[in-house]
Amino acid sequence: MSKEITSRAVDYSQWYNDLVLKAGLADYSAVRGCMVIKPYGYALWENMRDVLDKMFKDTGHVNAYFPIFIPKSLFEAEEKNAEGFAKECAVVTHYRLKADPNNKGKLIVDPEAKLEEELVVRPTSEAIIWNTYKTWIQSYRDLPILVNQWANVVRWEMRTRLFLRTAEFLWQEGHTAHATKEEAVEETTRMLDIYAEFAENYMAMPVMKGVKTANERFAGAEDTYCIEALMQDGKALQAGTSHFLGQNFAKAFDVTYVNKENKPEYVWATSWGVSTRLIGALVMAHSDDDGLVLPPKLAPIQVVIVPIYKGEESKTLIDDKATTIVTNLKQKGIRVKYDNADNARPGWKFAEYEMKGVPLRIAIGARDIENNVVELARRDTKEKTTVSLDGLEEGIQQLLEEIQLAIFNKANQYRAEHITEVNSWDEFTKTLDEKGGFVSAHWDGTSETEEQIKTQTKATIRCIPLHNKQEAGVCVMSGNPSKERVLFARAY
Repeated sequence: MSKEITSRAVDYSQWYNDLVLKAGLADYSAVRGCMVIKPYGYALWENMRDVLDKMFKDTGHVNAYFPIFIPKSLFEAEEKNAEGFAKECAVVTHYRLKADPNNKGKLIVDPEAKLEEELVVRPTSEAIIWNTYKTWIQSYRDLPILVNQWANVVRWEMRTRLFLRTAEFLWQEGHTAHATKEEAVEETTRMLDIYAEFAENYMAMPVMKGVKTANERFAGAEDTYCIEALMQDGKALQAGTSHFLGQNFAKAFDVTYVNKENKPEYVWATSWGVSTRLIGALVMAHSDDDGLVLPPKLAPIQVVIVPIYKGEESKTLIDDKATTIVTNLKQKGIRVKYDNADNARPGWKFAEYEMKGVPLRIAIGARDIENNVVELARRDTKEKTTVSLDGLEEGIQQLLEEIQLAIFNKANQYRAEHITEVNSWDEFTKTLDEKGGFVSAHWDGTSETEEQIKTQTKATIRCIPLHNKQEAGVCVMSGNPSKERVLFARAY
C-alpha cells in the first residue's frame, strides 16, 4: 500500500485528510459527517484525556455523567442557548420501528410510538445539567459544585472534516455552580489557564489566551474566554473555551440557594470544554510531508525498536537485547514498542513509524550489539546518531524531553513570525492574503464593523488578548477611534 501523502505546499487541506487516514487516526463512517476513530487515534485521545482528567481532579473537580437526550422544553428554557444551537440539533420524535407491511424485510417508524415530548440529542449539556442542579442546590453549603463529564455530543454540521468538524465528536464539558460572581469568574480563568498549560506543555502548541467578542461568544454566556492556536497554513484554530455564564442558566431553571444571611440568591455558573478537535490541531501544528510529528508526552508510542537481522541466530540475539531495553524503558514510564514482526522489511517499518509520528526510533542489529551501540533516529529533525548501549535508557529519557521542547520551540517561532501589526485596510487585506497568521489591528468595538470585516475578508476576531495593551488608534475598517488592538485571522 502506498504511503504517499499530498504535499502541504500543493494542497494543505488534502495533505491533512491524507495524513489522518494514512497514519491510522480515523476513517469515514457509514453515517454522513461522522467518523470512526481508529485505535491509534483513540490512543492519542486517551493520552490527552488522562492528562486533562488529572489536571481537573487536581483542581477539585469530579466526574459525572448526564443523559444524551434533553427534553425539548428544557432545551428551550435558556433562549440564547437554544437559538444558538437550534440549527445543529438532531431531534428524536419516535421510540420504535416496526416491519413495513408493504415491503418485506424493511422497517418503518411506528406512528403509534410518537414521543409525548421531542428529545434533543445533546449538542451541549447546560440545559439538562442545570435542571438537575435545581434539585442539588438549596443552601450555600451545597456550593460550589465542580463537575465535569466526558461524553459525546451531536451537532449536525453540514460541512465536515475529520476531527475538526464532525456531526458527532468526543469531548469533556465542565459545568460548575458558585455562590458569587467572583468565584465563577475565577473558575472560568482557572480552567482557561489549565487548557493553555495543557496545549503548551503537552501538545507543544503555543496558544493565545483571550476573550471572544459578543458576536463570537458562546450562546448564553456573559463572557467566553478562549485559547487560539495557529496552524502551519496560517489559519487559526480555537483549541478550547471557558465560559462565564453569569446567572443566565440559574434564572432560566430557577436555581437558587439560601445565603448565610438566610436570603435566596441565584447561583453563578461556568462551563468549559475541549474536544477531539485537539487531535486535528496536533496534526496541523507539527506534522510534515512524511507524516505525523507527535510530541513525546502524548505520542501513543514514544519509542519504537526495529530489529535488523539475517537468520534466526542473529534474530534471537537481537530479541534478547531488545527485550532488555524494552523492560528498562517501561520501568522509566516510557511507552515503547518492539516491532519484531517478520512480515515487513525494516525499511517499510521505518516509513510506517515515520508516518505515525513516533518521536524516536531505535534500529538494532547483531553487529551493533557486538559494538555495544544502537542507531537512534529522531522523528522531528530526521537526525540519526549512533549511541552506546551503556546508559541508553537515561539518554532516551533526556532526548524525549529535548524533542518535546524542540517541537514547541519550532511552533512558537512560526507563530512569532506570523503575528503582524497593521494600521491600514490595505495592510490588513494584504497580510491576510499573502502571509496569513494573526493580524493585530485596531477595531472600533462595534458588531457592525466586525461583521463587515468578516464578510469582506472571511477573517474573524479570534480574541481580544488577556491583559491587552490599551493604546489609542483608529479602526482599520471604519476609521473610528479604537482603544486597543485585537487579533484577526482566517480560521477553521
